[in-house]
Amino acid sequence: MLDELAYEWRDLLSRHARTTVALDEALAAHGLGMSEFEVLDRLACECGERPRMQELAAAVHLSQSALSRTVGRLEKDGLVSRAMCPEDRRGVAVCLTAEGRERYEAARPTHRRVLAQTLTPPS
Repeated sequence: MLDELAYEWRDLLSRHARTTVALDEALAAHGLGMSEFEVLDRLACECGERPRMQELAAAVHLSQSALSRTVGRLEKDGLVSRAMCPEDRRGVAVCLTAEGRERYEAARPTHRRVLAQTLTPPS
């Protein structure tokens, strides 16, 4: 039983690593890395929400500092903006810009194609 769990764990790590590398390589054509795309993907929902940085960090599984660097790169490229939360001036909200939405929409088919190629079991 323990050997089976260790095998499953190693298989999961291997699939994650292959998918991450493939996503980074494919998304580079859109000027994005995997983490940048994940942030855009979370912000692109039509719900109108502007998540706070700590909420976004949990959603994309990045540390606060890694997310801050990622959002900084996206902000520098004009893809997102940051603003103080109106309900809590200590919090910082992140919002997708029009240019960010365009880049996301252009990169989304590439992202989904790579996921289909790397995560779909062979038939």
